[in-house]
Amino acid sequence: MNHIAPPQSLIPESAPFSPEQRAWLNGFFVALVAPDNALVTPLSPQANAAVMPAPVEDDGEAPWHDQTLALDDRMALAEGRPLRRRMMAAMAQQDCGQCGYNCASYADALVARKEARLNLCAPGGKETARMLKSLAAELEEPSKRTTPRPSEPAITSLAAGRSRDNPAPATFLSRRRLNGEGSAKETWHVEFDLRESALDYKAGDSFGVFAKNELGLVDQIIAMLGASHLTPVRGKTLREVLQCDVSLSPAPDTLFELISFVTGGAQREKARLLAHGDDPDGDAATLDALAVLQKFPSARPHPEAFVEALEPLQPRLYSISSSPNATPRRLSLTVDAVRYVVGKRKRLGVASTFLAERIAPGETLMAYVQPAHGFSLPDDPETPIVMVGPGTGVAPFRAFLQERAAKGAKGKNWLFFGHQRAACDFFYADEFETMKAAGLLTRLSLAWSRDGQEKFYVQDRMRQSGRELWAWLAEGAHFYVCGDAQRMAKDVERALVDVVSEFGARSVDEAIAFVNGLKKSGRYQQDVY
Repeated sequence: MNHIAPPQSLIPESAPFSPEQRAWLNGFFVALVAPDNALVTPLSPQANAAVMPAPVEDDGEAPWHDQTLALDDRMALAEGRPLRRRMMAAMAQQDCGQCGYNCASYADALVARKEARLNLCAPGGKETARMLKSLAAELEEPSKRTTPRPSEPAITSLAAGRSRDNPAPATFLSRRRLNGEGSAKETWHVEFDLRESALDYKAGDSFGVFAKNELGLVDQIIAMLGASHLTPVRGKTLREVLQCDVSLSPAPDTLFELISFVTGGAQREKARLLAHGDDPDGDAATLDALAVLQKFPSARPHPEAFVEALEPLQPRLYSISSSPNATPRRLSLTVDAVRYVVGKRKRLGVASTFLAERIAPGETLMAYVQPAHGFSLPDDPETPIVMVGPGTGVAPFRAFLQERAAKGAKGKNWLFFGHQRAACDFFYADEFETMKAAGLLTRLSLAWSRDGQEKFYVQDRMRQSGRELWAWLAEGAHFYVCGDAQRMAKDVERALVDVVSEFGARSVDEAIAFVNGLKKSGRYQQDVY
């Protein structure tokens, strides 16, 4: 084999390079033209380091901190940043508090090794957990260990009822359905009594609920395992653990790993692929714990091993739809019951159907209040506000209006609400009409997507009311959005940009800059999920 050392003559001495850079460049050019059987002397680490691009400094900016961005887009924006920033970008960017942190402090805790759990970001799900697992491998590389900047601390040490790690009991009072006959949706107004607990809250906060899995699903899983309900696991019965302690949907990668250990052949290979995020049969997104056992019927893991392979049951957060100043020691939620069918099997949203049908009045559940992060009424009660909340997104705005009424705030209030049909999907219609008649609700703009020949949404109503909307913004109004992050929130922001451009006499780029300015100043706030 020919041996070729990188010569020094290909790069002129007059070229503005250091000796190490010149050596690297010579070696690079030699490698381009060297024969296939030639061995090029590798460069020293020092030479490589001299020409390798320096890592991007941590400037404190977080352009990925946007709930509407996809994970790949967030990671692209964080490329080259320190590990703590890339870990932050892997989060769902909602700062919802379900993990016990916000996105930045969760990442800091992971990098500082103060937190070992990589699966706490409930909104990000398996996608975020997989990315964090990949990034966490860098923590084992000494050269990449960094000292994180101080940020907001975890909220685990707060008083009872103020964090997911220290919940308090709340008493379930009642539920009433908000939809009328003929609705395609099932939405409930749910109330809790806080008199026996230390829970308190503010308008704009969220309520974290620890629900229980449906017993029918639990019993089917126990049957598939060929086990007894009374099998002892973690000091409880298997039935109790599956109902109260572990998540049964979606199936985690660790469950597929377990299946790969107790099967063989093609089944084992398929389980391995699923454990690594592949989708060999195109059904990975639909697999919960029961579906996995049905997909691999020959697998009969031991109940203890099965439970260990599952994730902890996470609390669910809901925007609070009441004001403590209007309804002291009571709290309400506005909850869509999630029900759907996969194949021939009915699936249920864990917390939503628990609140809609399984918990009985007078029973208690463990819960906590998640303080709002950048989502609250203006300090000045005379500041006008514009609220866009279709469907259950109206929840915090009902609370805002109750709060302003209770405090006698003089600021104008404009609500955009939308749903499918006016006749059966107008939540809190009587309340809002009363508020409008009393002058509290200055404007009420409605949009019904299924009542006309063409679908009509809140963003369409915004454009129709563009001149008045711009006038409110020019007066200093704060703008709020609550609801779906992936579609509705994006569409509402585009509509606002259009309004600013058309009625504010700005170019599109100037309108985008104006809306970004609203966000930075705290006048554009979102509670999206």
